[in-house]
Amino acid sequence: MTIEIVQIDAFTAEPFGGNPAGVCVMAEPGDDAWMQAVASELNVPETAFLVPVHGGWDIRWFTPEVEVDLCGHATLAAAHHLVERGDHPGDSEPMRFFTASGELLARQTPDGWIQIDLPATPPEPVTPPGALLDSLGLADAVAVAKSRLDYLIEVPSPEMLRELQPNYTNLANIGTRGVMVTSVGEGLYDIVSRFFAPSVGVDEDPVTGSAHCALGPYWAEKLNKTELLAYQASRRGGVLRVAVKGDRVLLGGQAVTVLRGTLDPIATPDPQPSWAHG
Repeated sequence: MTIEIVQIDAFTAEPFGGNPAGVCVMAEPGDDAWMQAVASELNVPETAFLVPVHGGWDIRWFTPEVEVDLCGHATLAAAHHLVERGDHPGDSEPMRFFTASGELLARQTPDGWIQIDLPATPPEPVTPPGALLDSLGLADAVAVAKSRLDYLIEVPSPEMLRELQPNYTNLANIGTRGVMVTSVGEGLYDIVSRFFAPSVGVDEDPVTGSAHCALGPYWAEKLNKTELLAYQASRRGGVLRVAVKGDRVLLGGQAVTVLRGTLDPIATPDPQPSWAHG
């Protein structure tokens, strides 16, 4: 029996922009090592594995190197895929995903965007470890804070943010999932950001939904507005609608399917090749 798999660019309306995610729909839970091998084979920032359960879908996310507890863009991609194949409750009910971070909801908005409901992870001010700013090539920062998952660093301008050339080897040893760097936005955008996560195998993530669970509360307080238009200024770039609702953050984005295929059943990968056993 073959297994359906697609690749979807999330937080973009154009192919080859935004953040690519794999979405793999399975009839029953997969073996952990097999899912990690599939994610490594696809080699996109995250791959989501879905299994239908009563009331919704179990979902797990894997980078090319590790499983993660929360991923916004691959959840958006999963919801987009369910809408495309007609496997969703319709406009009156949200899609429900059961995850290591609790229940997440998603729905299609009237203008065709997908909105996902994620837990807020508001950051708290901290003194940065000595290597953090150095690893980013920064002498100073407007503010440094830390959420449950990541460091947040505010810099004075979008220009400074775009010019960053991090030392990924050093960043990988900071001791968090990732580091987001942000500034007030320009033009249409309220805020801009970049996100680095070499510790989980993603040097620079193109568009990071879960980072906006921290960026949303942070900038909502600073700008005194709870609805923000955000741009992640990676090479691929991506646009997010961010709405802060108490302890939740609603993220809106578009998505485009760029690849469809099937996986042939394969055995769980041997952690060591046969030639290494002798």
